Formats: sequence, C-alpha cells, structure tokens
Amino acid sequence: MPEDALEKFFGRDDSVLAVDPEWAAAHGALLLALEAGRLRAATRGHDGVWRANTWVKRAILLGFRRTDLAQVAGNGAQPFFDKPAYPVRQFALADRVRLVPGGSSVRRGAFVAPGVVVMPPAYVNVGAYVDAGTMVDSHVLVGSCAQIGKNVHLSAGAQIGGVLEPAHQNPVIVEDGAFVGALCGVFEGIVVRERAVLAAGVVLTAATVVHDLVHQRSRRGEIPAGAVVVPGCRPASGDYATTHGLQVNAPLIVKYRDARTDVSTALESALR
Repeated sequence: MPEDALEKFFGRDDSVLAVDPEWAAAHGALLLALEAGRLRAATRGHDGVWRANTWVKRAILLGFRRTDLAQVAGNGAQPFFDKPAYPVRQFALADRVRLVPGGSSVRRGAFVAPGVVVMPPAYVNVGAYVDAGTMVDSHVLVGSCAQIGKNVHLSAGAQIGGVLEPAHQNPVIVEDGAFVGALCGVFEGIVVRERAVLAAGVVLTAATVVHDLVHQRSRRGEIPAGAVVVPGCRPASGDYATTHGLQVNAPLIVKYRDARTDVSTALESALR
C-alpha cells in the first residue's frame, strides 16, 4: 500500500478505524513503510523546523489499541507478554546492521539504517528512526518515534525518550553528527541540533533551562548546532534552599564545537 493510501486510510476517525476489517493489512503495510524509512513520525521542513506527522503517530497508537495482550516469542524459556502488533524486528545480513549479540531488541516499525551499530543491551522502540553510521551503545534506549540522525554517537546508558502521545507532539530529535555522552537523558521533545555535544550526565527536558555562556542567554527545548553542553547547577530559590545550600540542574553551553572537540569525539569512528 503506497504512503498516500496509508495516510488516507489512517486519517479517518478512530471509531471507524477501530472496526475496519482492512486494518491488519494496512497495519502491516505501515510497519514495512516505517522500517524502510519511507514514513517517519516527524520530519524536518525546509525552514529547519521539525514537525510531528500526526497521522503516523495515530496509526502507531491504533496498533496498541486494536490488539490484546498475548504471549509472544522470546529467547530461551522465559515467556514474554506484549501487544502482538509490535513484535521484535528480525534483521537479515542484507540489512547491513551490526546487531551485536547480548540482549538488544529492536521493535517492528523502527527504521535502522545500514551501517548502524547496536551494542548489547540496547532497545529501539516502535516508530524510531536511526540513520546511517550511528552508534547505539550499551544500555541505550531509543524511545518510540525518536528521530536520530546520521553519524550520531549515543554513548553507554544514554536515554533518548520517546513521545508517542499526544500524537501532535514532536518526539525527541538528535540531528546528524551529534554526540550524546554516557548516562545522558534527552526527553519531552527536545531537539539536539547537528554536531552538538552533550557531555556525560547532561539531562534535558522541556522545562530545563540551558544557560548559553557563549552568547549570554538562556534557552529551552533546543540545543543549537555545534553547542558543547556540560552538567551545571544553580542555587535553588527560597529560604530553605538558601539555608541548606541546595542546587538545581542547570546545563551549561560552555563553547561551540571546533577542531579540538572533533578530535575528542573521534572515539565514534574508532568504535565502528
């Protein structure tokens, strides 16, 4: 089923889709289109702004609603119980994805490009898009509908949150060439622009205020291209906080990427 036909099918009211006997065939076509990268949960416009493809996210959500909990195939003797609309994705050598043994899982409906490395254990959820040359290191989560660009390094323990609901909300975006350090957390629709560097332990949410020391301004929701972000803190407000010397999270942009930071992130190429 071509993409325009899928959009027309899934663009109808939920009450109609809930009982349409053609849903299973359309759902199968949706998964194939997502896995081929022909459909995405969000796309970047010519103006550089990312916008959620609401109908795609609604179609993914429908798969959860239209299937009941069931026992699904797993490894070894341990049974697994999940919504059968989104089983584990199976790869072939021709996909050219380096899926290293040790407990990783990629759900159906996720795009993983040739040249991606997935180190164990890692998890890539439905609707996610992981572009060519990206490293998904151990204990990394790529959440539902998250969009990861080319040649991104997601270091060990990084958590890239997914945003499936509400359908109109943008998922987390990490653009080409970005470096996400170990144990970072990027959540709630944050956009990390191309070649940005997040040092180990940086946590970003929609409410996080990021202080740009280079341009002497504060930012929310987006890390600029080439920015180098490190964990920081600021005094918490109120008498109690002052008395006890309490601090709150305040990531800092300390510089913008140059030749020296390119060298420091060359580990990405070496690991490949």
